[in-house]
Amino acid sequence: MANEKVDVVIIGAGCSGSVFAYVLAKAGKKVVLIESGPDWQLTDLVSSEMWGRRIRPAGAPILLEGKNPMGYAGQAGWGVGGAALHYFANHPRYLVNDYKIKSEHNRALDWPISYQDVAPFYDRVAWDVGMSGDAKAEEIWRPAGKAYPMPPMKSFPNGEVWLKGFKELGIRTAPAPVAMNSTEFKGRPACIYDGWCHVGCPTGALANPVVTYLGEARKANAEVRAMSTVTRILTNQAGTRATGVEYYDEKKQRQVQEANVVIVAAWSGQNPRLLLNSATDKHPKGLGNSSGLLGKYMTSHTVAGIAALFDEDLQNHLGTIGAQFMSYDRYDKTAYKDQFGSTYITVGFAQKTHDFAASRPELYGAPLADFMKRAARGFTRITLFGEELPNIENRVELSSEKDAYGMPLGRLVHSYDDTAAALWRANGVEGLRIAKAAGAKEAWTGNVIPTSHLHGGTIMGTGAGNSVVNSYGQCHELPNLYVAGPSTFPTEGASNPTYTILAVALRGAEQLAASWGTVAG
Repeated sequence: MANEKVDVVIIGAGCSGSVFAYVLAKAGKKVVLIESGPDWQLTDLVSSEMWGRRIRPAGAPILLEGKNPMGYAGQAGWGVGGAALHYFANHPRYLVNDYKIKSEHNRALDWPISYQDVAPFYDRVAWDVGMSGDAKAEEIWRPAGKAYPMPPMKSFPNGEVWLKGFKELGIRTAPAPVAMNSTEFKGRPACIYDGWCHVGCPTGALANPVVTYLGEARKANAEVRAMSTVTRILTNQAGTRATGVEYYDEKKQRQVQEANVVIVAAWSGQNPRLLLNSATDKHPKGLGNSSGLLGKYMTSHTVAGIAALFDEDLQNHLGTIGAQFMSYDRYDKTAYKDQFGSTYITVGFAQKTHDFAASRPELYGAPLADFMKRAARGFTRITLFGEELPNIENRVELSSEKDAYGMPLGRLVHSYDDTAAALWRANGVEGLRIAKAAGAKEAWTGNVIPTSHLHGGTIMGTGAGNSVVNSYGQCHELPNLYVAGPSTFPTEGASNPTYTILAVALRGAEQLAASWGTVAG
């Protein structure tokens, strides 16, 4: 069934899609967002680990392969708000040294833009969504920018107990910048610090798309079609323009939505899958794939999680899942001798009983019961995120298996190379040193490298020969087709990506709005 043609159709109602919807709907464009999951509202969210699984995907459409398969359920989202409905709201920015690694170190890839191109949008996003932190304190690591609209969040013993260790080792810290309300902001209440951020914040104190950009887009008449799954991006006969999308609605009926502009803003694993499945005789390798790089250069952060037991009662159930403190002091690409890549350190997170148990999977019976009693009083964690450099073998490709709509599943192949593994090991050693200096009675880390934050697959670059899109997310080969989100990032830095996702999306959306007549035709 064909629907009335609109100005813009956006695939995905998560972070980046919501930004494009906000800018374009405010500019008077008729916008439709198509989302595969439910249309979640704040009133749907419940502070429960079991309930929180409902807002995460499970199973298809991505098959996970490689030596270090990419985590899926915790990294993607199911429904309106996407992964940002259950994210931790850590909002650090990438630093100057993240954008030109190839030029400066002859490794990895360069972005086609610099930190200075993105910096003004960081400042604007902070005030659009509401951020708490101390921007001045961050200037020991980054250029000056606008102050955050709210002061830092409260800190708690489970974060404060680590500061002695950082100070003793000469590692500087600052309040963590988070997209949470330390005070009331734009009619949304201040945080109550109950530590259930990761299953969806029902009060609106955490800045997820439902209460920020998407909420504003809906006020400007953007339409959301939930429980609808896009299977193809459609193009004209000449293969020069996108014409709309094919999707299946909540009744599993095939629909076509024509549009002047198409924006692909799904998960990083899903964006290349859609573009690959939209191949035509004019684009036999998939849309935007003349370079052969569509689906390539998938990257993930390594995670060195340091768990520790202290004698003090740390009230570890209190706070936020977002960090209380952070440090960029190991962010230089050569911060460790004989290792390469940035490290971003986060400190102090609210913990629940499953966090204690998950940290010691080898314990059963009486030893587990004894550990849980001690952990309820003195358990806490820090995390050291490590940068993985882009590797063309880490990729998304189409599988011979198909989903319920006949669309090939994506196969996401991911393996860490020796450089990433070495940085992860160095971060584990560093984290244990911090724990010892802080006075921990016990400290330990895992022996398997976790994955976190998927980037790449539709990378930006200077032209169709080395990338899929330009710095605005505009496809080199089809000018009215845009891609949004971390799938466009050529490199990943080491810090949480959401703040950069929002800033880059805002930059791209405003470019599209400003050049609408040329792009939309």
